[in-house]
Amino acid sequence: MKVVILAGGFGTRISEESQLIPKPMIEIGGKPILWHIMKEYSHFGHKEFIICAGYKQHIIKEYFADYTLHNSDVTFNFQGENRIKVHNNFAEDWKVTVVDTGYDTLTGGRVKKIQPYIGDDENFLLTYGDGVSDVNISALIKFHKAHGKICTLTAVKPDSRFGYLDFDGDKVLAFREKSKEDVGYINAGYMVLNSKVFDYIDGNVPFEQEPMKKLTQDGEVMAFRHEGFWQCMDTLRDKMKLEELWKNNPAWKVWA
Repeated sequence: MKVVILAGGFGTRISEESQLIPKPMIEIGGKPILWHIMKEYSHFGHKEFIICAGYKQHIIKEYFADYTLHNSDVTFNFQGENRIKVHNNFAEDWKVTVVDTGYDTLTGGRVKKIQPYIGDDENFLLTYGDGVSDVNISALIKFHKAHGKICTLTAVKPDSRFGYLDFDGDKVLAFREKSKEDVGYINAGYMVLNSKVFDYIDGNVPFEQEPMKKLTQDGEVMAFRHEGFWQCMDTLRDKMKLEELWKNNPAWKVWA
């Protein structure tokens, strides 16, 4: 199944890093978060990727163009005809299509622009290029196929950095950490869609607004509840958290 990754936004809230590179190219443990996402899908056997690029899209293209070079030992011989020799040639068994979906295009517009790469009545996977998870992709797809609707999203309960105060009137009774039981579910991406979804996208719109609202009104959206790990990289603080987790407990690293 093809994997579509939204990777075209600027990433305003992490501009300390994204002013130089696209947000999905910001590194965790020396690798772009985009690579981490792709490694998870690849682990479950999904190795054909369509990257919806936009802001500084050439950086994403250059990364994959030089992927083998970056991950192998190389001899540069300036004296002979065969000037470059790659040792221990390493490359992922991926097929990657990078599509320039536009600088100012919104998420729905980006999804619409990759329609030519998706077949009629074909299911495909869609996620955001700034969040990692240990969601079981195989179970997610099985759930999607069982209900037969157009859209499945992965629903998670995010952690909060803020605690709660318990009151009796104006009197503070206790300080406590906010738990997942205190918060509702959000759309974490990791979606499965049928190509019929393109009929719901009209113009350059946020995918999460009119298209999803119309799908919901038509009863075409189902939620796959994930109680495991999920973390987005929305701010520099999130990046630092992911860096620390990568060193000690990378819960999203489901691959060997």
